[in-house]
Amino acid sequence: MLGKGILLGLVQTAKNFFGTYTDPERLVTVEYPEQRLPSKENARNFPFLVFDGQDAVADLRCVACKICEKECPPQCIYIEIDRDERGKPQKFPRVFDIDLSVCMSCQICVEVCPFDAIEMDTEFELSQTDRFEALLFTRDQLAKSNEYFHQIHPTEAKEADARVSAARAKVAARSRS
Repeated sequence: MLGKGILLGLVQTAKNFFGTYTDPERLVTVEYPEQRLPSKENARNFPFLVFDGQDAVADLRCVACKICEKECPPQCIYIEIDRDERGKPQKFPRVFDIDLSVCMSCQICVEVCPFDAIEMDTEFELSQTDRFEALLFTRDQLAKSNEYFHQIHPTEAKEADARVSAARAKVAARSRS
């Protein structure tokens, strides 16, 4: 029969249309700015830096190894290593900037970080009036606590904490012997 597919499509559309008025599960509308759905645990938007402890700058997990900067496809990460008064490099980023206007949220920086220092956030409301300078996030803006990481990604945070504590125990054992 000619047009059978069109008729079946129209019947299905009519069922869906009238089903929205009779099925209470389908009547849910979220009034967005006032009401918000909680983010899924596997939601990924933009990277942030994890710190342990109280001081957001001094307790960063990042050791400025620059692996994430090298592996970033759009090259939106910029890192400068901190140096002491004699010019010797320290294991700390003096500058850690991410240009979020360029970031494509690919999560490669998270995957290559050997210290679990960079993770993906669920925050997506980052619009600014200035599209250049306001979307260049500095180390201080990117630093978020490990407790925050546990709130947004509890499963991943437990695994990351286990890896970090195992690595710290290994370093402590080496320093004792």
